[in-house]
Order: sequence, then C-alpha cells, then structure tokens
Amino acid sequence: MRVLVLFAHPLADSFHAALHAAALGGLARAGHEIDDCDLYAEGFDPVLSAEERRNYHDPALNSRLVAPWVERVQKAEAIVCVFPTWCFGPPAILKGFFDRVFLPGVSFRLENGVAKPALTNIRRIAGIVTYGRPWWTALLMGDPPRMAVTRYLRVLTGWKAKAEYLALYDMNRATQARREAFVARVRDRMARFG
Repeated sequence: MRVLVLFAHPLADSFHAALHAAALGGLARAGHEIDDCDLYAEGFDPVLSAEERRNYHDPALNSRLVAPWVERVQKAEAIVCVFPTWCFGPPAILKGFFDRVFLPGVSFRLENGVAKPALTNIRRIAGIVTYGRPWWTALLMGDPPRMAVTRYLRVLTGWKAKAEYLALYDMNRATQARREAFVARVRDRMARFG
C-alpha cells in the first residue's frame, strides 16, 4: 500500500523520533510505499487563515494553499499518525493539518448540508501515540486522540478503513525497558500493517 505517515513532534532526538523511525522501518520491511510527512520538518503551518475559512465550503478554492498535502492524502491508501498527546489532544500542528487539509471535496463532500465520506481511498489507519499520564486519565477526558484516529478518520472513509491504535500511557514514569518494548511493538505492528 501507499502509506502516508503523519509525524508530529518538533524534536529530532525525542522518543517520538524513535517511534517514527520504528514505524518507517516496519512499514519498509513490509514492502509498503511510504510517503513520510514530517509536519515540523516540512514547516507545515497549522493556522487556518481568514481566507481559508471564507473559502472552506468551496471545493474549487478551499485547497489552493494546501494543494501539495491534499494530493498526498488523496494518493494514500493508508494513514499512520505518530504523535504525542499534549493537553489531552494531538499537537496543534496535527490538528491544524486536519483543519486545513481534510476539507470539503477532499475528505468529505456536502450533499444537502450532510457530510458524506470522501476518503474512500484509505483502507487502513493507525495511531502511534504517547500519553504523559495513566490510561484512566485519558478515559476520564474521553480520550480525544484515540477518537480522532479510530472514529473521526474512519468516518471520513465511510467506516470502511480498519483502524488500530498503539498507545503508551504514563510516559512520565515509563522505564527505559518499557519504552524500548513499545518501540519494538511499533516496529513489529508496522511490519505486519496491511
């Protein structure tokens, strides 16, 4: 499959950079074609401008400023999101990617005011995510990152894509052994992704 990897962490020497590398290694081992989108390295601007908001509902105009990323999403058969949870949500750069790129005419179409899925090219979705706190705190907050990956993205495919979610909770107290085991788990799962 052609896999779009959305990586959202600013530090090249972070634990998330290790997870990103593990995901890429596993996907490559599985023989997938990888489109690695490092949002920070690419300088993606997550801010939806006034012009973009004005043109949001017009598919003829709404994607002009983000056309290269729209094209990448439309060519993908799978999406893998690699990101930390900050303030019980994804980093602003990833949320901004969804806001600016998953537009009417791209990820959904409006028919009589009702959103209909348009990402029917996506067959598989995965989230590779860390949380600073224990799993139960994410549960108390409704776990927005999990819902974004396993529900929101799937809705845009018409519920046709299979989704999986790999999460490491309680990062603030994770031992080196636990972190290494999670990196190995990510590499192994991505090597069997498909």
